[in-house]
Amino acid sequence: MFVPPIDRRTVVAVACAIVAASAAAQSAETIVITGSREPMSVSRLAADVVVIDSDTLRNSAATSLADVLREQAGVQISRNGGPGAATSVMIRGATGSQTVVLVDGVRIGSATLADPSVAALPLAQIERVEVLRGPGSSLYGADAVGGVVNIITRRADTGVRFDAAAAFGSRGARELSAGASTTLGAWDIAASLAQEHDDGDSSLRPGAPFSNYNPDDDGYTRDSGQLRIGFAPAPGHRIGLALLRSRLETQVDSAASGVAPDFRDKLDVDATALDWRGTLAAGLVATVRVDRSVDDMRSETFGPQRFKTTRDHALAQLAWQTAAGQFVAAVERLDEDARTNDYRGERDTDIGVLSWTGTAGRFSWQADLRRDDSSDYGGETTGRLGGSFALTPQWRLRALAGNSFRAPSFNDLLYPYYGVDTIKPERGRSLEFGLEWADGGDRAGLTVFRNRVKNLINYQPDRSFCPPDPGFDYGCAGNTSRARLQGATLSGAKALGDWALRAQVDFLDAKNSDTGARLPRRAAHQETLGVDWHHADWSAGASVLRVGARPDSRALDAETTLDLKAGWRFAKGWMLESRLLNATDEDIEPAAYYRGPGRQFWLGLRYEGGV
Repeated sequence: MFVPPIDRRTVVAVACAIVAASAAAQSAETIVITGSREPMSVSRLAADVVVIDSDTLRNSAATSLADVLREQAGVQISRNGGPGAATSVMIRGATGSQTVVLVDGVRIGSATLADPSVAALPLAQIERVEVLRGPGSSLYGADAVGGVVNIITRRADTGVRFDAAAAFGSRGARELSAGASTTLGAWDIAASLAQEHDDGDSSLRPGAPFSNYNPDDDGYTRDSGQLRIGFAPAPGHRIGLALLRSRLETQVDSAASGVAPDFRDKLDVDATALDWRGTLAAGLVATVRVDRSVDDMRSETFGPQRFKTTRDHALAQLAWQTAAGQFVAAVERLDEDARTNDYRGERDTDIGVLSWTGTAGRFSWQADLRRDDSSDYGGETTGRLGGSFALTPQWRLRALAGNSFRAPSFNDLLYPYYGVDTIKPERGRSLEFGLEWADGGDRAGLTVFRNRVKNLINYQPDRSFCPPDPGFDYGCAGNTSRARLQGATLSGAKALGDWALRAQVDFLDAKNSDTGARLPRRAAHQETLGVDWHHADWSAGASVLRVGARPDSRALDAETTLDLKAGWRFAKGWMLESRLLNATDEDIEPAAYYRGPGRQFWLGLRYEGGV
């Protein structure tokens, strides 16, 4: 059994977690989709699913989705600078390329650069986030080695609703958003627009290799829009259209000597879905969906480069609720097209999914099976089997085992003098156990996990493993090693009158199994602690994040950041808000030689109301 190293700070954090917890703690009646692909109470799942609801998103002091995920779901992040910079979300030690990100069920991200474009996703358009911590390939296919982040955009509420927000911060920062929603008979409509800007600081530090450092500010601008339209032609049936558009422009220091000192990278992310969901008979629900996502990166960093991924996806799914449980069967088709300055890659994947979840007395179970047949890497079969048992009305024990895989990216397969078309998918096997306690609004939980991944795809410097072409004299992509990802998460929640406490401690032992070396940019431990106070029209809060030391091309020191917030509801629907981020002005290094944001003050005004 994995026993993590514990230092004095960690012991203190664990003690705090016993009486507090993660803000993502949810009640037994919370309904989620991500754990089984159909709406289901989280108490019936063996999987570890965290829900970040709209109130948590609006009340968070964080300015990016990645920071919300780190604060509320305990994930670690790697970022090439401040908010707006290229960001990887690492769940349970897996890389960003081993994580699936969905927007309204539409898979997003680059199939060339092999990383979901988390930095391009705006908080203003998000209504809810569900995070599946742990492998999910048996439901969502390739790349869900570490987990799944399912983002649900804003949708219409009853009646007519309006909202608007404006906030301004130091370093020339601003956040502007406006939205409206309504229900008109059989129709429901929700739409919103947002813009975010920050002049930023220099993304690189003095002494960065290759003479890249430039002391000017490296900021970003993100423009986004969202629309959801639904029509109910008959009771129990709905036709829906969901669209999300986001454009992110970031300024970065040069990555090559002898050229301009600054470049701008532009990233467009589009997600479009058209679906129908209807009740065919008692307990029988069908879903049909077609969707498209586009990830279009235009980068000047290494000379004009373009990396564009288009994914077209079709789904037909049946969910049948019986006395023996719920059965889900689905067939899917995924077509991927990648275009760069140097190559064009195409592949198609045919998919079949079967799932069975059920409850008998105090015992609940879930079993998933999926088959992916790809034109690139052949067939992959994945599955999960788990269950939970209610020891008492307050205590629940759960266990889950499964396997997963990550598909090679088009760069791994096709990039000139790097890609190798015989690359195999990464494959993982995982096991986790959880113990949870809940009593009213108070709760605590412990999860331990182990995930072994083989055939890791990395740079292979050994020339003998590469094709004979002289262009590969400096190495190539290869299945180079194995990894062991294991750890534990301790969390809980406590309400004390006007006060709410939350904390989470995450231990992680992420190593290369062949060499014993720690995997880069993963901290051995990460702690979050938050305190929120609400009384009448006033509110305040503080959150502390402690990230342990991490290996990289140079060692990264441990960091502790403190964020403060306050609010005053001075009239119906109106809120005056303030935030002080990184209040102690901690020197943050999110990746080697990159600079994180310093102290920043925000003042904002928000309106939410309806008729």
